[in-house]
Amino acid sequence: MAETATVELPTPESAIALSGDQGEVLKLLNQQTGASFVLRGQAIAISGTAKQVVLGQRLIAALEGLWSRGEAVTSVDILTARHALDSQQEGELQALRQDGLARTRKGLEIRAKTLRQRRYVQAIRSHSLTICVGPAGTGKTYLAAIMGIQALLNGEYERLVLTRPAVEAGEQLGFLPGDLQEKVNPYLRPLYDALYEIVEPEKVANLIERDIIEIAPLAYMRGRSLNNAFIILDEAQNTTPAQMKMVLTRLGNRSRMVVTGDLTQTDLRDQSSGLAVTERILQNVEGIAFCSFSQADVVRHPLVQRIVAAYESYEAGSRPGLKRGDR
Repeated sequence: MAETATVELPTPESAIALSGDQGEVLKLLNQQTGASFVLRGQAIAISGTAKQVVLGQRLIAALEGLWSRGEAVTSVDILTARHALDSQQEGELQALRQDGLARTRKGLEIRAKTLRQRRYVQAIRSHSLTICVGPAGTGKTYLAAIMGIQALLNGEYERLVLTRPAVEAGEQLGFLPGDLQEKVNPYLRPLYDALYEIVEPEKVANLIERDIIEIAPLAYMRGRSLNNAFIILDEAQNTTPAQMKMVLTRLGNRSRMVVTGDLTQTDLRDQSSGLAVTERILQNVEGIAFCSFSQADVVRHPLVQRIVAAYESYEAGSRPGLKRGDR
């Protein structure tokens, strides 16, 4: 027997936020609950079985921290809220919404968007070394860079060091035009993008010129001791085991390091990924946090989440006729 319920919304802005562009949010709510959601003025009418209607009400209530402020609700927000309800983690969901990391130059708040992203943020705050593995679009590099630049601006560290292996150039950057900065810039674009979110490009350039922000290929880390620094090693799946050991042992006093990578996207040929080897060797070492993301944590365009899921399925061997050796 069908039942109905109505959720009254306080403002037109909250109604727009909860319904989404062309009712897209209501469609996503339907997919997660099986109930029908219809916007009527400043109210949402929910219909379906008693169980579906109750779940729909709970899900809308779990998203109130967003739509009540007129903030757009995304597919990631809905999936995260549903996961929180299913796993009885509503309290952690509320803490996630209140845990702002920084504000963009436009005044928008930056925060973790999924429960695993928040645990990643907490791990960075509480560990000297955090290693995070996950697919593209899960915010591994972005969140680390935001936390790094914010910590630098707060005076918690003297330097922010951003590095990654330039495998595409074979770490032999001499043939590329320009000085070192110009040679390595294309490989560190994602890190720059995160910095520019909260700091004017001119200020970033000034901090780089003064070596307060250092951006360099991994090869330039050898033989150094990085004290009082926030260090980010990006694209770590492209390090060799020797390179990974080298960079991890650069960690100096009063420093914090974040290592990120995606083991499904290694560009190495005929050698093991240092990131994969490190996971096995250091898994039980005290003081190191390991975080893992899945396609459910993808916070880019919703299509990216489906693309990652399709590749994960393919690589797991679910495609008919696929053999492990064919990957």
